[in-house]
Amino acid sequence: MKKSSYMPRLIDNVVERRLSVFGAVCIEGPKWCGKTWTSLEHSNSSYFVGDPDNNFRNRLLAEINPSKILIGKYPRLIDEWQEVPSLWDAVRFEVDKTSEKGKFILTGSSTPPTKGVLHSGAGRIDKIRMRPMTLFESNESCGSVSLSALFNKEFKTEIAKEKNDLEKLIHYVVRGGWPGSLNLEKEDSYLIPKSYINSLLTDEVLSFDGIKRSTSKIRALLRSLARNESTLASNRTIVKDIKEMDDESVSTESLRTYVDILERMFILENQNSFAPNIKSKARVAKSAKRHLVDPSLAVALLNLTPKMLYENLDYFGFLFESLVYRDLNIYSEVNDYKTFHFRNLSNNEEIDIIVQTKEGDYGAFEVKLGLNQIDEAAKGLIGFKNSFENQKDKPKILGIICGVCDIAYKREDGVFVIPINMLKP
Repeated sequence: MKKSSYMPRLIDNVVERRLSVFGAVCIEGPKWCGKTWTSLEHSNSSYFVGDPDNNFRNRLLAEINPSKILIGKYPRLIDEWQEVPSLWDAVRFEVDKTSEKGKFILTGSSTPPTKGVLHSGAGRIDKIRMRPMTLFESNESCGSVSLSALFNKEFKTEIAKEKNDLEKLIHYVVRGGWPGSLNLEKEDSYLIPKSYINSLLTDEVLSFDGIKRSTSKIRALLRSLARNESTLASNRTIVKDIKEMDDESVSTESLRTYVDILERMFILENQNSFAPNIKSKARVAKSAKRHLVDPSLAVALLNLTPKMLYENLDYFGFLFESLVYRDLNIYSEVNDYKTFHFRNLSNNEEIDIIVQTKEGDYGAFEVKLGLNQIDEAAKGLIGFKNSFENQKDKPKILGIICGVCDIAYKREDGVFVIPINMLKP
């Protein structure tokens, strides 16, 4: 089932590297993000647990004798292993038999409850997170500016090959980074996220752990998360928003359960808070920002159209920040970096995205739609840098990731301005 038209993904090098180190890797992520096709590119045999042929014969065989389905040429792909959780232990046991590396690739679109999985697989099975495509992967970013090069002090002024405009940015957000949508007409590509939400609510959530749950309440929660995309909305705020906007009552306890399920299904991303060694008087927010894994899901949940977003640029700004976070988070992970947000509760100072290298250096990035917002963003970044007393604690990079802009340059105050369609890892 290997595809000659396979579009390379940033995760490819990560998969190859981890296969050389571990006996097995598990590629996790939301459905439709490309896990199976990527895994097929790195495997020499495969087994599809969810194949519906012969009344789901493959799943039955996996349940009866999981060790038998592991027989095949390595690396062997076991697709959607979580449908038969005992496969995890079978793979772990098989890996333990020898010191051979790169024997199995598992894919999973959810993390099942721990019941049925006896061993964590630590040191044997390495987990890799996969997400929808970035603009660089979909060939909509020319990649003139490298995130890793910025940390290595390598930068030169570049002009974008194609100018971004608001219409393009809205299209990127509404369509999303789903591989199956790239070659479709605009109007057709917008149907993919809507279909994803319908599938999620009618099939995936309800069959997650065999417990029947209220579809209307989960939809209301997702809609609230969409309305509060890229914000620090608390659980109390979400509960209130659900009641006011969708006329549904969800308890805080149920909310936690639903959020946990959505995180296990890789629908929700948590952008954790950054805790720098800042002045003692500062009160740093500790809660995470919640993001839907792709901004197109927020659009689909709220039944928005490109025209509606064009007429509501304030809300679109949050969705654009979500798109930038999606891409910057992926670019960071392939470099072994981590991403955070920062908020000083003492003066309401915020930094949209913090990128920290494995050596501990970090950069502070603001996200802005247009050039008219650049000066204010730069002022905030410089103020953030100046709030540190020790030079070693200050950010190494100050940057503004912008939308409607066609040149990457460094301002006189040292702040980088980088169009999202010029960025790469």
